[in-house]
Amino acid sequence: MSDPGAVARISPLQKAVWWAQDYVYAAGWQVRGFLSRVQPASFRNGTRAPVVIIPGVYENWQFMMPVIQAIHDAGHPVHVVTVLQRNKLKVPEAAKLVAQHLEEAGLRGAILVAHSKGGLIGKYTMLSLDPEHRIDRMISVCAPFSGSRYARYMLLPSLRIFSPRNALTLQMSRELAINSRITSIYGPFDPHIPEGSVLPGATNIELPVAGHFKILGDPGTARIIVEQLNLRA
Repeated sequence: MSDPGAVARISPLQKAVWWAQDYVYAAGWQVRGFLSRVQPASFRNGTRAPVVIIPGVYENWQFMMPVIQAIHDAGHPVHVVTVLQRNKLKVPEAAKLVAQHLEEAGLRGAILVAHSKGGLIGKYTMLSLDPEHRIDRMISVCAPFSGSRYARYMLLPSLRIFSPRNALTLQMSRELAINSRITSIYGPFDPHIPEGSVLPGATNIELPVAGHFKILGDPGTARIIVEQLNLRA
């Protein structure tokens, strides 16, 4: 949050409404993603900088379809790393798959567009797995760059990794060199990341859309992402 006190001033009722709306949105897109017959190759054409999509934990690539469609409509070829499946791998393992896709697809000047855990995967890839500098920058939405205090209560290891005390999270939070190549987008209230998604040294953009998932479907989010993609296109 750009203003940490702002969250404290939001009423519990408003937070509960936003939380409910967030889960309704997420459930709807999980079903739509499961039923979708759209092929990822259909988004590969375009004349502008290539974009690689990295979804969050338990999200398939179709979960980010509103963003994917807007990016593709703006003229960017969009790549999805289908081998991530529902993105339950550890961050370094998932990052290796992203780096492998960049190499096999012959991408250069690529821009990562990531949601939630995808932002950690993207930053790890940029820091440790991009010796040929195939990645130009990253645009993340609701990424837990500083972790989430709720993670310590999670039973699943795939969720506990988001703890602010997690060694990898701490290590990456100390790495500031590439933050200037990252745009972090978030809303005024994220029910999953109370710490917020502000990243020191990055371009931080707060949108008037609450939620961790619902923000992906807001037209304003897609507009800002496309604007950020084309800043140096």
